Amino acid sequence: MASLQELRGSIASVQATRKITSAMKMVAAAKLRRAQEQAEAARPYAQRMERMLASLGASVEGSPGAPALIAGTGSDQTHLIVVATADRGLCGGFNGNIVRRARILAQELTSEGKTVKLLTVGRKGRDQMRREFGESIVHHVDGLGRRSVSFEEADSVADVLRAMFADGEFDVCTLIYAQFKSAIANVVTAQQLIPAEAPALAEGEEEVDLGGAVYEYEPTEESILEELLPRNVSVQLFKALLENAASEHGSRMTAMDNATRNAGDMINSLTLTYNRTRQAMITKELIEIISGAEAL
Repeated sequence: MASLQELRGSIASVQATRKITSAMKMVAAAKLRRAQEQAEAARPYAQRMERMLASLGASVEGSPGAPALIAGTGSDQTHLIVVATADRGLCGGFNGNIVRRARILAQELTSEGKTVKLLTVGRKGRDQMRREFGESIVHHVDGLGRRSVSFEEADSVADVLRAMFADGEFDVCTLIYAQFKSAIANVVTAQQLIPAEAPALAEGEEEVDLGGAVYEYEPTEESILEELLPRNVSVQLFKALLENAASEHGSRMTAMDNATRNAGDMINSLTLTYNRTRQAMITKELIEIISGAEAL
């Protein structure tokens, strides 16, 4: 049985931990609100841009002048997986779920005889993926969004992707990130960035009926795609990083709330044990005093 001094030390230690987790919960909650607003504001633009480019791409499909970013290389032998995680932990299963999805995708592609390369965004993703796929990591980026995610940061990562694609280092690029749903829920999503493809309709969303309208583009569809496709990679990355930031703060807030509650339960349990131990020691001392008095 632990002594009273040891129990007092344990109670003080858990109380200190509870103060830290409670403070981290409040900080995450404060950051979550802004991150959620940014993520929700970026969605409509990114989704509309993706669909517009998919529509334009369909009109130039098979054309010899179709840009490679939408037409592809004609092969799908080499795949680049962009794993977007956080730089820090203590956010529940946020990082682990993204890495697990990336591992499954990489294993499936490898079993099909494809070549898999990895680009990791965030230290946690790199640290976990290099245990099994260390030789496949070709580039790493961390330190993004220390205060808030900026478009310039996303564009710098997109520059790396565009340069690698132009050099023929991969045929298909897939981005894996956590799409924010609520403070307690996010969905790990795999999105194909290169070549661009039409996004799936959201739940409850209907396809827009154009009523047979015919559009003419000035300049040509190919010229518009050449200009907008590189920017689309940056926009989709920016949206994904914003979604990741909101999901990370929500997961951290939930994890720290659970940790604070668990610390409170542990303090109550230790306090009860401390009181019982103290009472038992007092009773034992009284019995010894009474027994000594009776012996005299």
